[in-house]
Amino acid sequence: MPKGYNFGECSGVDVDKQDNVWIANRGAWPIMEFDKNGKFLQAWNEDTIRTFPGVGKGSHGIRLDPDGNIWLVDVDGHLITKYNTEGRRLMTLGTRQGIAANNDSQVGFNRPTNLWFLPNRHFYISDGYGNSRVIEYNAEGVYVRHWGTHGTGDGEFNLPHAVTVDSKGLVYVADRSNSRVQVFDATGKFITKWTDVGQPWALYYVPKENAIYMCDGIYCRITKMNLQGKVLGVLSSWGKAPGKVDYAHDITVDSEGSIYVAEIKNLRVQKWARNVANATAKK
Repeated sequence: MPKGYNFGECSGVDVDKQDNVWIANRGAWPIMEFDKNGKFLQAWNEDTIRTFPGVGKGSHGIRLDPDGNIWLVDVDGHLITKYNTEGRRLMTLGTRQGIAANNDSQVGFNRPTNLWFLPNRHFYISDGYGNSRVIEYNAEGVYVRHWGTHGTGDGEFNLPHAVTVDSKGLVYVADRSNSRVQVFDATGKFITKWTDVGQPWALYYVPKENAIYMCDGIYCRITKMNLQGKVLGVLSSWGKAPGKVDYAHDITVDSEGSIYVAEIKNLRVQKWARNVANATAKK
């Protein structure tokens, strides 16, 4: 990075259609863009994005929508903000003070965590540390529905920390403090739960593999699972060295199958690159 540019705690990571990497962090430059080889492309500070004071200091997740816009989750500000690729603010959902003890609010959040987009531009938000629900909006930011409340029963959450959706529209929620993944249909009807996969901090569905990648906060590892919750592979373990992770907080997979992981305590994003030659030879 240029002189004077540093990451804070890296809380979110996603890739665009060109496989450029967008990183949310809790430093002076809360949004940064790199190419897939790690070359620095741009960074935004508060002057760049011209939005609410302090936004980005509580950055928690970042996702790109199907049109390439960047959405930042501000957990401390209780906001979800949409930007174009130059940093112009296009939409803000939520209220700066948050909606205290109101799990049914249609217009506000309480410490939201992440989001996921559908092909029709609708999106789900996992909300979050204060509330205990998943909430759906359409592309214009109009409320559609929500489900969930605080608890340990089926359809209840104790810190919904991430959400992802498969090609059939099934919704997978990282029910972090309950140490399980819960699965729902598109209307929020409970289908099943996975209770033996570790503690999900982040989930990312990959259509090409019809599989879900997960950051496991208990065992400090990355797992790959099929859609029945069976673990297909395990990557990494706790540590500070390259290839190890500490507080692996978010994950994404690019068009080549390479895996990117954002780490809170190691203040970095790591990339595991798929060996295309070997993968082809083994087929």
